[in-house]
Amino acid sequence: MRALLQRVSSAKVEVEGCVLGEISSGVLILLGVRFDDTEEDINYLINKIANLRIFEDSHGKINLSLLETGGEALIVSQFTLYADTRRGRRPGFNDAASPSLAEPLYNSFCKAMADLGVPVATGRFGAMMDVSLVNQGPVTIMLESEKR
Repeated sequence: MRALLQRVSSAKVEVEGCVLGEISSGVLILLGVRFDDTEEDINYLINKIANLRIFEDSHGKINLSLLETGGEALIVSQFTLYADTRRGRRPGFNDAASPSLAEPLYNSFCKAMADLGVPVATGRFGAMMDVSLVNQGPVTIMLESEKR
């Protein structure tokens, strides 16, 4: 499982001009699900993201976590995080999970984040979405459960 994490002062996702999910301060999480991911991968990434110290404290040091700041999470499914571009000019997606596997894991990921007390907003799984954000810092971090 891969998560591209961006610290934001605001973010939203729209489908066909309608806002589906919107947050203020917190993180935008673009989530890619691999074909062999399990609940163990979800647990690892949820705990890592929620406790990762990427927010500034009162002294301007990056020293606080999402849980400590009361930030929100916008979680968007992003199978293209598993693009294989080693050959040719067209990416391959063999490592990405099929929608029938990825969607339940994506939903479990969103629920697990909410269960930690983080306000969660989402896009629509499998839809063509427009994602807008104000990346604060900028802070962008790639996390992978395979490297735990």
